Amino acid sequence: MPQDPPRVAAGSHAGQPLRRAGSPLAEARAAMVLLHGRGGSAEAILGLADHFAAPGVALLAPQAAGHTWYPHRFVAPLEANEPHLSSALAAVAAAVAEATVAGIPHEQVVLLGFSQGACLALEYAARHARRYGAVVGLSGGLIGPPDLVRHDPGSLARTAVFLGCSDIDEHIPVDRVHYAAAALRDLGAGVDERIYPGMGHTVNADEIAAVRALLATVLAEPAATR
Repeated sequence: MPQDPPRVAAGSHAGQPLRRAGSPLAEARAAMVLLHGRGGSAEAILGLADHFAAPGVALLAPQAAGHTWYPHRFVAPLEANEPHLSSALAAVAAAVAEATVAGIPHEQVVLLGFSQGACLALEYAARHARRYGAVVGLSGGLIGPPDLVRHDPGSLARTAVFLGCSDIDEHIPVDRVHYAAAALRDLGAGVDERIYPGMGHTVNADEIAAVRALLATVLAEPAATR
């Protein structure tokens, strides 16, 4: 894969590259921002996207410094993961801006992450609530303690959110998936939450099919009429 020039984000993730695949932004009808998990890479999450990518979709995958978006578990107090978390959110914002500056509206932008990247995708959507093409959290939950109150003035109305996770995931307690589903519904999202018995910390065929269906919906209708 060709090397891209570094993307500049604030703080610890400054200077990390944004990898691109799929359709060029100038030709794309939609964009997907893909966020890798702890210990993963932009290249790895782009490899996962091979299972559901479609013509007309630009794929944008920022890389975390040291392959880790933030140092502690996602359930830790927010301050424990700073300043890395704010820098990670800035990297997501830069990738979203890459798409919107190229003319792809937020309504055609899909946020997707796995594990730590899923937590980051969901947290970004909750903090920047507006209509997106879709938000996908594969084995993830909102970041911070369960009693954290978010005061975002925006709305996720008409945004489809997919949450998939095992009931025995050693990294993602299932109650935190339920909590994320409820919080995102409170922000107006339409949430499809699927808990898979005994699956473990991975991605399954049903989740891949769900992402394909979401992308098909995003591509089927112009943003102005969706």
